[in-house]
Amino acid sequence: MKTILKLSLVVAVLLSSFSTYAINGEGEFGLHVLKGNGRTVTFALNQTKKATISIYDKEGTILYSENASGKDGILRTFNLEEFPEGSYLLEVQDGTKKIQHIITVTEDASIISTKAISTVYKTDAKNTSVAVR
Repeated sequence: MKTILKLSLVVAVLLSSFSTYAINGEGEFGLHVLKGNGRTVTFALNQTKKATISIYDKEGTILYSENASGKDGILRTFNLEEFPEGSYLLEVQDGTKKIQHIITVTEDASIISTKAISTVYKTDAKNTSVAVR
């Protein structure tokens, strides 16, 4: 009985460490939608110290842009009360990657898509050698 109890405890600790690593993985940033309250939205960029955050309308006109920074990550809240109803593009870019999410603004709510519609990884332009045989 004691052996089963000890084994169960070890398995529980092991599984909890896997889920913690998946949420707080090093080197990978992603936008995590935290909450929406009416036309206010909040999101976090874990493990991201510097990023450019931009919002575009459906024609591609930039409506908002900022260079954001944070010691352990970036947390932003946007009040979209003044935005007309429709769809907007939220773009977050750091030194290695650019992601895009859709923001949908309705009469009484604003929602950020939880999954990115586009992810583009940047390459280091200095290391573009190609071997040809």
